[in-house]
Amino acid sequence: MIAVDSPVLIELLSNGARADAVEACLRQALVNGRVVVCGTTLAEICASLRGGAEVLEALEEMGVHYSAIEAKSALRAGEMQRRHRQRNPGDSRRIDDFMVGAHALLQCDGLITWNDRFYRDYFKGLKLIVPQA
Repeated sequence: MIAVDSPVLIELLSNGARADAVEACLRQALVNGRVVVCGTTLAEICASLRGGAEVLEALEEMGVHYSAIEAKSALRAGEMQRRHRQRNPGDSRRIDDFMVGAHALLQCDGLITWNDRFYRDYFKGLKLIVPQA
């Protein structure tokens, strides 16, 4: 099971410049198994693009499913954000990226993202898939 980060899906759903690369990457991931979004990603897509029903319909058409964040993932996200604040005093990075990373690490087999540097730094061992043009 592979998770997808919201900026990647927003690029595809808004038909951005890198939409073709995202589509190819998603198609490959779907061939290999289930592709999911967590609640954080779902909320970010809805806030950026469309209403909830439209987002769910678009994801369903793509074959992307919803996967709830388990307690263990939420706790790991909090631990990683706390570590980030200790390493970077004054940096106010929001919990969103930590939630997505923890969900992908503990509940999935990888993450499709462009933010590979951040996830590699905080979620050691997480398989990262970066869409390539």
